Amino acid sequence: MSISTEVARRRTFAIISHPDAGKTTLTEKLLLFAGAIQIAGSVKARKASRHASSDWMEIEKQRGISVASSVMQVEYRDTVINLLDTPGHQDFSEDTYRVLTAVDAALMVIDAANGVEPQTIRLLQVCRARNTPIITFVNKLDREVREPLDLLSEIESHLGMDAVPFAWPVGMGKSFGGVFDIRRGRMRVFKAGSDRLSDQHDEIIEGLDNPEIANRFGAAFTQARGEIDLIEGAAPPFDEAEFLAGRQTPVFFGSAINNFGVQEVLDALVDMAPPPGPRHALQREVRPDEPKFSGVVFKVQANMDPAHRDRVAFVRVCSGRFERGMRLKVARTGKETRPNNVVSFLSQRRELLEEAYAGDVIGIPNHGVLQLGDVLSEGENLQFTGLPFFAPELFQAVEVADPLRTKQLRTGLTQLGEEGAIQVFRPVAGGSLLLGAVGQLQFEVVAHRLKTEYGVTARMMPSRYSMARWITADEPRDLKKFMDANMQHIAYDVVEAPAFLIGSSAQLRVAQELYPNVQFHALREHGGQVFQKKVGDSAFA
Repeated sequence: MSISTEVARRRTFAIISHPDAGKTTLTEKLLLFAGAIQIAGSVKARKASRHASSDWMEIEKQRGISVASSVMQVEYRDTVINLLDTPGHQDFSEDTYRVLTAVDAALMVIDAANGVEPQTIRLLQVCRARNTPIITFVNKLDREVREPLDLLSEIESHLGMDAVPFAWPVGMGKSFGGVFDIRRGRMRVFKAGSDRLSDQHDEIIEGLDNPEIANRFGAAFTQARGEIDLIEGAAPPFDEAEFLAGRQTPVFFGSAINNFGVQEVLDALVDMAPPPGPRHALQREVRPDEPKFSGVVFKVQANMDPAHRDRVAFVRVCSGRFERGMRLKVARTGKETRPNNVVSFLSQRRELLEEAYAGDVIGIPNHGVLQLGDVLSEGENLQFTGLPFFAPELFQAVEVADPLRTKQLRTGLTQLGEEGAIQVFRPVAGGSLLLGAVGQLQFEVVAHRLKTEYGVTARMMPSRYSMARWITADEPRDLKKFMDANMQHIAYDVVEAPAFLIGSSAQLRVAQELYPNVQFHALREHGGQVFQKKVGDSAFA
């Protein structure tokens, strides 16, 4: 097949939600319905031998939460689906933000009992800033939940986009009868239990005016019928252009744990989500069907296989065709690499990859050669923008309990810092390494991973710092003057970008007044190369 034909077959999307909305369960069921796995792991059965395919870390299996994003590729209806599961917990939002730079669409999961929650709003703001198309799945209709009209109104008010229901629930909780497909004019009857591998065997009742529906579902259908009439009169019709621009979201209802409504979502992703589009580099716009390969590292994961102490760079293919063993240039270093053991993923299950096309996510095992944001190409110098690191809000000093394990501590922290699991700062004046995080749970995960993956018991201690700003200056002498005068508060991160560590916002204001030629940045992009001076409220609130 031609490159353009292969690109047209790709659908690359992330699943996003607030914690406990059922995101990882839905991920499992999408893989199940696509035929990629034979049995779904239970997210809640934490002590069971089965775990969610997308959760591979030991701490994830123990806690029953996702703390790292994972990548899965499946083929369904002659379409290659690249599905990226993301951490729901807000403490790991940086990882999620970076994943969202690698996708062409998003599937938003909403808990029907809780509605639109804070973490969902924050993630959706990032999607809106990138004009990412969003499909919405309202989950857990088999429980007592909020009224669907209220949920619809909340989606529109909080997310600032039109919500267009493609289906509508009939009842909820114990009276949940199923969903009515508004476009096809038929009802799919709900049956509890998660042993169905397809919606093909579900009972279908044709026609909104079919008396059988009213007879069987009584008041629940009467209410749903009135709401459907209201929606058809008030809601805007589905507009593909508005959806692709991120201004309209199709809404589906169901119960992922019962495999109900999953098929419709999977089909919608194939039918509606866009194939890979052009991506902007500093030098030019890169089209997906260009003949030459280019790709960007949006995630680095250490120790996916602890037995081999490996580091895998996750690369989003931006253009062309990848072939195993081809000569590629790393734009940051100018060095050439010929990756031969490139893999595709079904979470922790890997398969050796011979070729890939724009939209695919490939894994390149390496030993520190590739960093977050690195661009690989067949020779052209390209730099894709938008891979963010946020200034930490929490700090802890870290020391090793056994001084003989100091080398292992530094190795572990360097690798975890390079993968973005934590931010690591090395104070210029010496002393303990400092860890910076967006959320407290990051420290717990890092301590756990240091112990299990590197054999290091780390002591975490309070720090006097509460804020960090990366620093640059147009003139090198201005930067050196500032750093020399504030040596006790200067540290380098894992890419050797200098940062100013401070205890209060007042201290920052004084520094800005005394050194007007120095810029203080709350956000840096990969490699320390590009700093964004102002963080837009709409994108990174």
